[in-house]
Order: sequence, then structure tokens, then C-alpha cells
Amino acid sequence: MASLRDLKSRINSTKKTSQITKAMQMVSASALNRAEMNAKSFVPYMEKIQEVVASIALGSKDASHPMLETRPVKKTCYLVITSDRGLAGAYNSSVLKLVHNKIRERHRSDDEYVIVAIGRVGADYFRNRNMNVVLDVIGLPDHPSFADIVKITNKTVSMFADGTYDELYMYYNHFVNAISQEVTEKKLLPLTDITSSNKLISYEFEPSAEDILETLLPQYAESLIYGALLDGKASEHAARMTAMKSATDNAKELIDSLTLSYNRARQAAITQEITEIVGGAAALE
Repeated sequence: MASLRDLKSRINSTKKTSQITKAMQMVSASALNRAEMNAKSFVPYMEKIQEVVASIALGSKDASHPMLETRPVKKTCYLVITSDRGLAGAYNSSVLKLVHNKIRERHRSDDEYVIVAIGRVGADYFRNRNMNVVLDVIGLPDHPSFADIVKITNKTVSMFADGTYDELYMYYNHFVNAISQEVTEKKLLPLTDITSSNKLISYEFEPSAEDILETLLPQYAESLIYGALLDGKASEHAARMTAMKSATDNAKELIDSLTLSYNRARQAAITQEITEIVGGAAALE
């Protein structure tokens, strides 16, 4: 059985750990409110740009663009959104496990795919396994602006345009609510899943549809990446808040258990001392 000093030391260290996890939970809860607002406020923009792109791409017979055309797949790109820090439960591991399994199912050679990693955890995970990471972004703020990722989005989309890869899949955690996040796989390029809305809106545009799509489609693809990043950030804060709450609750349960063991050991020591005193007094009579 552990000594009173050992039990007291464990209780104190667990209390300090509980204070840290409680603070991290409160920080994540505060960050979650703004991250959730950022993700939701970006939705109307995404819906509108998708509506305009669909109206031009599907409504004009002459409209064509390389980003809309499917071509033989020689190399695939995987854009993976993770966090820079851990302590977020299964937030990172669930995404990384899915991507790793997909790559092993689809490809027999490392020359058939490239990886674009957003987040230190993902970049380190793939590099430690000698997988082909061609781009990475580390150190993004908790509430990123589009300017923070414009270089990586431009580069990623340009790599598709110049034929570096022939299709792009994006993996991230979709924010459902504070206690639920869904690992999401989305085929980003080519843009073959653009659907028109039920709204009967007619657009007049000039010059030609091809000229407009030349500018609009890269912006649309970059916006999809940015929207997924905002979604992923909200999921990250939610996952970390939930994980730290669980850690705090577990620490409190451990403290209660250790305190009970400490009190029992202390009572046993006191009883032993009383027994020894009584025995000594009886021996002197």
C-alpha cells in the first residue's frame, strides 16, 4: 500500500493537472464561440459563389474550363487539415487514419500521390512514414483569415492546372456541434459536382463565360479550401474543449479516490499509534 506521503504527493499533482485542464477547457470554449461564428458566417458567401459558378458553368453551352474537365488520373493529391497541437481527443487521429487507409487502398506506389498538409500534426505524421508531402502550412492562427492561406491555396490549385496532379481530395473534420465532429472526404478538383440551386435567377455577364470562369473557378476552389479550414478550426476547438472536460472530470474522480485512500491510510496509522500507546501503557502497569 502506498505511504501517506506518496498519496499526498499524487493528490497534489493531480489537483495541479486538473487546474491546467480546466484552464485549457475554458480557453477552448472561448475560442470555439468565435470559430463557430467564422465558419457559419462564411456559408452565405460559399452558397452565393457556388450559385454563380453553377449558373455560368451549367447555363452556358460554350462554357469550358480545365478545372471542370475530368482527365485520366496519373497522380492524386490529398489535402489534409489537422491541428498544430495535440490534446484534442480523436480530432487528428481520425482524419489521419482515414487518409492513410485511402492512400494504401488506391495506390501501389508513392509516385502515384502527393500530400498537402495543413497543420503540424499531419505534416509530422506523413513525413515520419516517408510519405510524399509536397506542401505544408504550420502555425496558422486559431482564427485564420484568407490572407493567411492564400499562398497555399493558390499553389494547390495551380498544381492541378499545370498537371502536377489530376485530382484533389480534401479531408477535414466537419463541425456538427460542440460534442460532435464528422470526418469528411470531399473531391475538390476537378469541379464535377457543381449543382445548380432551385432558385430561378438569371445572370447577365460579360465578356465570355470562359473568361469569367478563368478567374472565378480558381477563386471558388480556393474558397472551398478556406471554408473547410474554418470548419476544421471550429471542430478542433470543440474537440479540445470536450477532451479537456473529460480530463478534468477524470482528475476529479482520481482525486476523490486518492483522498479516500489517504483518509483510510491516515486512520489506520492513527489507530496503530493508539494501539501501540495503549499496549505500552498496559505493559507498564
